[in-house]
Amino acid sequence: MATSTLLDELRRRFAAAVSQVAGREVSPGETLLRATSDPAHGDYQCNAAMPLGKPLKRKPREIAEAIVAAVRLDDLCGPLEIAGPGFINIRLRDEALAGRLGDIPGPRDGTPDRVGVPLLTATDHLITTHQGRPLPKVILDYSSPNIAKQMHVGHLRSTIIGDVFARVLSFLGYPVVRQNHVGDWGTAMGMAILGLWYLKTRRRRGEDAQAIRDRLAAVQDAKGKTVSVRQELLAPIAAEWSEDLANPIPPGLDIPVQDLELGYQFIQAVTAVSAGVDCPVRDPDGRSDQLSEIARIVTTHLQAGGEANAYERQEWREACEISLGYCQRIYERLGVLLNRDDVCGESFFDPRLAPVLAELREKLPAEPVAGRACTVLREDDGAQCLYFYQADGTPQFRNPDGDPLPMIVRKSDGAFLYATTDLAAIRYRIEDLGGRRLIYVTDARQKLHFEMFFQAARNIGWACDDVTLEHTTFGSVLGEDRKPLKTRSGDNVKLSELLDEAERRALEVVVQKQAERDRTLTAAQQQEIARRVGIAAVKYADLSRDRNGDYVFSWDQMLALQGNTAPYMLYGYARIRSIYRKAAEQFGAPDVYAGAVQLQLGTPEERALGLHLLRFPEAVTQLAGDLLPHTLCAYLYDLAAAFMRFYEACPVLKSETEPLRLSRMRLCDLTARTLKTGLGLLGIEVSEKM
Repeated sequence: MATSTLLDELRRRFAAAVSQVAGREVSPGETLLRATSDPAHGDYQCNAAMPLGKPLKRKPREIAEAIVAAVRLDDLCGPLEIAGPGFINIRLRDEALAGRLGDIPGPRDGTPDRVGVPLLTATDHLITTHQGRPLPKVILDYSSPNIAKQMHVGHLRSTIIGDVFARVLSFLGYPVVRQNHVGDWGTAMGMAILGLWYLKTRRRRGEDAQAIRDRLAAVQDAKGKTVSVRQELLAPIAAEWSEDLANPIPPGLDIPVQDLELGYQFIQAVTAVSAGVDCPVRDPDGRSDQLSEIARIVTTHLQAGGEANAYERQEWREACEISLGYCQRIYERLGVLLNRDDVCGESFFDPRLAPVLAELREKLPAEPVAGRACTVLREDDGAQCLYFYQADGTPQFRNPDGDPLPMIVRKSDGAFLYATTDLAAIRYRIEDLGGRRLIYVTDARQKLHFEMFFQAARNIGWACDDVTLEHTTFGSVLGEDRKPLKTRSGDNVKLSELLDEAERRALEVVVQKQAERDRTLTAAQQQEIARRVGIAAVKYADLSRDRNGDYVFSWDQMLALQGNTAPYMLYGYARIRSIYRKAAEQFGAPDVYAGAVQLQLGTPEERALGLHLLRFPEAVTQLAGDLLPHTLCAYLYDLAAAFMRFYEACPVLKSETEPLRLSRMRLCDLTARTLKTGLGLLGIEVSEKM
C-alpha cells in the first residue's frame, strides 16, 4: 500500500540511501524506521545500520555515518544524530511540520455530521493509497448471527471489530464488500419454522409466552428421566399438535424475536427429550410421524422447496424477516454499517454446495502426491473428507490421538456441513465478487477450522498468490469472576439488555456531572448524551484492548471520566469544541484556514501536538495493515493527552497576539476534527456538549 504519510516519506528517502550504502536495492520496510516514544531521541529513528554490519563487514556506526551522508532530507529534517552503536535519530524541522499541518484544508460546508462520514477525509489528512493503481477489493465477513436467536454479548466483538475494518479500509479508498454470513439454513431452520408454527397455535389457544416458558422448563426438567415419565409429559403435546395441524393458522400475527427464540428453544428441547419415546403426531391426511422427527421432516420440506412445501418456505421467510429486522435495529443502535443488503447467509450457498463438491472431486487427488503439499478428497465410512498433507507426506493436521484430522464436506447420509458452505462462500467471494483480501472476523476457537479451509482453498486453486486470506480472531468477554460473561441464571447476556444498561448507567453519570457543574440540560439533551456515551463506552472498552486477548467487563472502568475510556475521549472532544466556540464568540469567527493564518509551533507543547496530529495517517494505515483497533484508540488517547498539555501551557483566549491566537485556534480545530474522525472510524459518535 503506497502512502504519503510522514513515516513513509522518510522510509522511501532512507531506502534510497541505504540501497546506495548496501550496494543492493533495499525496500522501505527494511529501513527499520519508526516513530520514537521519547522526544529526547528525536521524532523518528532509523535502525537500518544494525543488521547491515555483518553482511557488509563494517561497524554499524560506520554504516550509519554513510547512510546519513547519503540521505537527502534538508527540506524536511534538521541535522541527523547518530546514537549508540548506530541508531540514527531524526528530528523534523518546525517549518516542515507547520507546512504539512497548513496543507490540511478546513471543514467543507454541508459536511454531514454523523458517524460514518468523518469530517476529515483521507485526502484531507494527506493519505494517498493508490497513486494510480487500483486497490484490491476487500471482502469482510463479520457479525454472523443466527436466525431465531437474539444477539448476545458474544456477537458484540465480531460486529464492532468488523465494523472498524470496514470503516478504515473504505476511508483509505479500498473497495469493501461487507458479508453478514447469517445462519439461516439447515436443521436449525426446521426447528425455527416449527417453533414459529407452535407459537401461533398457542396464541390461538389463548396461551401467552409465560405459559410456553413454563412448559419449556418442564420439558427440560424431563431430560434424563425414564421413557414412561417422558411419554406422560409429551403425549399431550403430541395430541395437541395433531389437532392444530388440522386447523390452518391465520396470517398476520406479530411475533417478536424473543418469542421466536422461545419457540425455537421449545422445539429444540422437545426434539431432544422425545428421542426414543413413542409419541406419534398425525396430520389431516392420516400420516403419522414421531414427535422427535418432526423438525427433521420440516427441514427436509424446506430444502426440497416446490409448491407442495410452500408453507415451510413461507414460515422460513417470516422467521428470517423477524430475526433480520431485529438484528438491523441492533446494528443501527450500535452505529455499525451493516444493513440488509450485506446479508448473505447459508441459504444463499445451498445451490452451490453440490457443484463445489463436484469441483473438489475433479481437482483434488485421492491420495497424497509425493514431493508437494496437497489436499486430497477421499471417502471414509461413506463420508466425503478432505485430508491435508505436507510435502514430505506427513499429515498437516492431526487429532489428539495423532491420527490425520479430516475436514468432512459431506456426511454419509448425504448432508452437507458448515465446512462445505464455507468452501462455497470463499469460492464465490474470490471468483464471483473478485475479492483479493478476504477477512473473517470470528472468535479464536475457530482457528483450526479456518486454517483447514483456507488451506483447501489454496490447494484447490481458488486462492492464488494475489489473494490474501486472514482469520482475524478475538478473545472472550469475561465477567468480574474472569469467566465468560453470563447472567445470574447462566444465560448469555442479551446484547439489547447490555445496551439498555449502558445507557441507564451513562444517564446517571451525565446527571451527576451536570449537577456538579451547576449546568442545566433538558431531559432530552441528557438522554441523547447518555445514549452516545453509553454505546461509546461499551464499544471503546472493547476496541481499546488488544483484540487477541480476553477482557473483563467492568461498568465502573468503561464509564470512568479518567483514563483511556470513551467518556474521557468524548469529554475531551466536547471541551475542545467549547474552547473554540468561546474564542469565536469573543473574537468573532475568523477563517482560521485562510492563507493569511500561519501555524506557529514555538513551544514544545505546540510542536508535540502538531507532530501527533500529523501521525494520524500512520495510525490509520497501521490499523488497515495489522487489523488491531486498539492501536488507533491508543493514538487518539495520546492525542487527547497532548492537547491537554498544550492547552494548559498555551493560552488560546489570552494569546499574546492575534496571529498566535489564530494559530492556536487552528490547532484546536484540527485536534477536534481529528478526534471526531478517528472516533468515527471506530464507529463512535461524539457530542458537542457534555
